Amino acid sequence: MKSKLIMTAVASLFCVSAIAETLSVVGSWSSLPLYKEYEKPYWTEVLPKAANGDIQVTMTTHNQMGTAVGDVFRLLGDGVYDVGMTVSDYAVADAPELEGLDVPLVALTADQARAMVNAARPMIDEIFRDRFNSHVLAIAPYPPQVVFCNAVVKNLNDLKGKKIRASGRMTAKFLEALGAEGVNVAFSEVPGALQKGVVDCAVTGAGSGYSAGWWEVSTHLLAIPLGGWDPVVTAINLTKWKSLTEAQRTLITQTIKKNFEDPAWAAAQSALQNDIACLTGKGVCPVGEVRNMTLVEVSDADFNRAKTVLVEQVLPDWSARAGGNWGQRWSDTVGKVVGVKIQ
Repeated sequence: MKSKLIMTAVASLFCVSAIAETLSVVGSWSSLPLYKEYEKPYWTEVLPKAANGDIQVTMTTHNQMGTAVGDVFRLLGDGVYDVGMTVSDYAVADAPELEGLDVPLVALTADQARAMVNAARPMIDEIFRDRFNSHVLAIAPYPPQVVFCNAVVKNLNDLKGKKIRASGRMTAKFLEALGAEGVNVAFSEVPGALQKGVVDCAVTGAGSGYSAGWWEVSTHLLAIPLGGWDPVVTAINLTKWKSLTEAQRTLITQTIKKNFEDPAWAAAQSALQNDIACLTGKGVCPVGEVRNMTLVEVSDADFNRAKTVLVEQVLPDWSARAGGNWGQRWSDTVGKVVGVKIQ
């Protein structure tokens, strides 16, 4: 019944002329920069213009539709809409092997993160084909997932014993290995949870936290990518993809890389620096008012300890949970790029 209701709602949202090929597109969080600056302009302006009217697009987002984030790719595979995009970690309940796309602490720069994603891409293509009946079009980053705390935190050891909202399952496992308690809280509910003490800290991108007002209920910012880069996967229903002409598929493949994926990655590193400046006043904030969070620098000793926990505990746990030969495949591809091997 729920799927039928959603399909009816989508049909009404995406009712347009049938003269051209029509794509119904569901974007990620409508309030965040990735959607505003890259997703929406590409799908609603760049692609229709490049197609010279041969492709029309109607677009909404999963939060505007009221769709649970864990259902985005499931509904995409069912053909409820043609194109969907959201954070890969939201889909790990259906595909635990997908956790290997977003591993904490192994990529400290945007270039490293993209190299990691590129190495994982053949595995991600396979997962989406087999699990979600979909073809991957692009993988773009949110900025590194850092830690907002409504408590005094001076180093990584201070996270021990604290209740922390993680940005994904592997991040939750990682925090638990550090002695923290991973708590499942929806992104939109985090400010209230921080204010009421339901959680002491929460992990998200610095820009996302700035846009969502987390600085109002947080005092300390640990600018270390404990939550990885939260890659957002854009995929198209496989049946729909096969129904397009070869020229249409080529156009989408080329333009989405040039006009969406490449610019989003190019902006990721500077976005982190700008967002930290906006949250803490350490630098120039180019997008709005400066806030006064305390910036916490993590020492090399803390970082090395955290990476040891990742390699010796968290990654082997994921490998066992994913099953099959996913752990070995990760070590042979992504692991070689980032210098990590699952033990």
